Amino acid sequence: MPTYTNEVEKMVCVKKGCNHGPAPIPEEGKWVKPCQISDISGLTHGVGGCAPQQGACKLTLNVKNGVIQEALIETLGCSGMTQSAAMAGEILVGKTLLEALNTDLVCDAINVAMRELFLQIVYGRTQSAFSDEGLPVGAGLEDLGKGLRSQVGTIYSTELKGVRYLETAEGFITKMALDEDGEVIGYENVSLGKMMDFIRKGDSPEEALKKATGHYGRYDEAAKIINPRHE
Repeated sequence: MPTYTNEVEKMVCVKKGCNHGPAPIPEEGKWVKPCQISDISGLTHGVGGCAPQQGACKLTLNVKNGVIQEALIETLGCSGMTQSAAMAGEILVGKTLLEALNTDLVCDAINVAMRELFLQIVYGRTQSAFSDEGLPVGAGLEDLGKGLRSQVGTIYSTELKGVRYLETAEGFITKMALDEDGEVIGYENVSLGKMMDFIRKGDSPEEALKKATGHYGRYDEAAKIINPRHE
């Protein structure tokens, strides 16, 4: 029981007139009035940055009845974050949302992403808010696509030498196609996820590389082909 001051003890008791409870939020195809963490379910994504702003984390959580059942941690820009993500992957699953919010997830950016996801989920702003029964555990992998690789865009440029495409959603860029004016009109890419799948199924590395290589844009019309990492 709480302790009251003398001033409060002497006050006249006024009866509470209304109690409507919490506002309902959309959760997996239902409207729920959450009173405790176990009332919360949903799948959603969020992004967090570290204090020096040198790296970022995209976090995906699938929560059922307040407990994190699935976590996808994708990090960018900081080598230490990759090891932190490995630890966070073991830490997060099986915890309640409140436990996860108050747990050190090793990396500043992962902690920030966890805070942002907590706010989304407890306010009903999830990707699965209007999906009946929500999304099954395993849905988080769908963001990765075939080969289970994060979609990463890596582009570098200088005023003196122009742009270099290094990686896009299609994969690792091996060649850039330029027209007569030296402008980019396409590129050659290798889907590393597909390549590793081909090798795992028995293809030689050379054969797998050939099968996983594709072109984008007007590559065949190029006046000049360059290697963006060496030219």
